[in-house]
Amino acid sequence: MTLSIITVNYNNASGLEKTIISVLNQTYKDYEFIIIDGGSTDGGKEVIESYTDKVNYWVSEPDKGIYNAMNKGIVQAKGDYCIFMNSGDIFASDDVLHKIFHNQSYNTPQIRGNQITNFKTHTERWVNFGNRDVTLYDLYTSSFHHQATFIKRDLFIKYGSYNEDYKIVSDWEFSLRALLGGEKSTYIDVDVVIYEYGGTSSSLENKGVKENERNSILNKLLPKYILSDYIDLYNIKKERQSFYGYYVMTDFISKHKSVHFLFRIISKIYRTLNITN
Repeated sequence: MTLSIITVNYNNASGLEKTIISVLNQTYKDYEFIIIDGGSTDGGKEVIESYTDKVNYWVSEPDKGIYNAMNKGIVQAKGDYCIFMNSGDIFASDDVLHKIFHNQSYNTPQIRGNQITNFKTHTERWVNFGNRDVTLYDLYTSSFHHQATFIKRDLFIKYGSYNEDYKIVSDWEFSLRALLGGEKSTYIDVDVVIYEYGGTSSSLENKGVKENERNSILNKLLPKYILSDYIDLYNIKKERQSFYGYYVMTDFISKHKSVHFLFRIISKIYRTLNITN
C-alpha cells in the first residue's frame, strides 16, 4: 500500500530539515515524498536541494496560502493514502508507518492515529476521537488532527480538494463535508506524529478568523434547525461542566478550613475593588 507524504513549508528551513530526516528514517519505504515550498527566502529551497535524490517531487514557488500549497501536493500525489507532515512535524518513531501499513490493508476513507502535541513546556497525547465512530457533534466541537490522519486519495477526487476561500479551517471543512457524505474513519492506537503547537490555526491573532470561518461553514452546510439544536446542546454541556466545576470547588473549600478562610478574604477584596471602581 503506497503512501503519499506531503510536506508544506514556508520560511522554516530548520523545521523542514527536521521533517525530511524524520520521513527518510522511516523503516517502511512504500511511500512517495512530496515537498511544496512557498518560495522560502531563509534557505528552505537549498535544504530541499540537498535531498533531491530522496524526494519524489518538489517545487519552490510563491503560493496563495497553506491550502493552495496542500492542494498542489494532492495534485502530484499517486499513493493510496495521503498524510500532511508540514515543516516542523516529525513522526513519533521511525517505525510508525511500519506499524500501520506493513502487511495491512485498509478500505476505510480515513485512518486516525494519535497525535503528540508539543507545547514546548510539556507534551500532550491527543487520541483523535479514539476507537469509536466520529459524530457530527464531534466535528461541531472539535476536528480531526490532520497531522495524524491518513486520507484516502480517492476522497479528494470524490469531494474535491481543500477550499482555498478559507485561510485556517479548510481541512476541518473538508472533514465535515466527508462526514456529511457518510464517510467513515478507522481508529488505530498508534502515536503517529509529534506536532509543534503554534501553527496558523493555533495563533491568538487568528482565533477570530477561525471562529468566523467555522460559523460561515456551519451555516452553509447544516440546515438551520439542525444547527440550532447543536448550539443548544453545546451550551447545555458547557453549563453542566461549569456547574460541576463549581460544585467540586465549593465541596473542596468546605472541607478545608484554611482554603475556605482564604477564599472569603479574596472574595471580600474582589467585592471591595468592584465597589470602589
